[in-house]
Amino acid sequence: MRTWGFLCCLFLLVSCDWLSSNDTKTQKIVENELRSIDWNEVDQYPLFDSCDESVSKQEQKACFENTLLQNFSMTLQDFEFIIDNEIEVTLYIDFLVDQDGTISVLEIDRNSLLEKQIPEFNGIITQSLKSLPKPAPALKRGIPVRTRFRLPMQLTTK
Repeated sequence: MRTWGFLCCLFLLVSCDWLSSNDTKTQKIVENELRSIDWNEVDQYPLFDSCDESVSKQEQKACFENTLLQNFSMTLQDFEFIIDNEIEVTLYIDFLVDQDGTISVLEIDRNSLLEKQIPEFNGIITQSLKSLPKPAPALKRGIPVRTRFRLPMQLTTK
């Protein structure tokens, strides 16, 4: 009789898991999956057509950033600036690439010497983004996401 009671109790304990709904099990799996995702890192960086999507993430990021810096450089070379003093400064440009691939400047570090010598610098940088082809947005789990970048830009005049 004791064995029979023990088997009934054991069956009830094991069958509790069978009685839980599939929704509850699915919810637990989803919660565990969401906790394991690194939300600060993308699976693929934004890419211009000239960048190779089959390379590593670091190479994708480097290609994207180099394309932007080359665009800034070419745009600045088109202008003739009259400068009183030589400038050698590193500026940081913060910008956003939204889930559609649109790039916008969020902030450009302030530098009083640069503002005095080239007051239109920020506008030139912002305008230069409009001449770029629209990149493919960054991806996280196959879904386009917004990404924020901070690029150093070395300016030297002679």
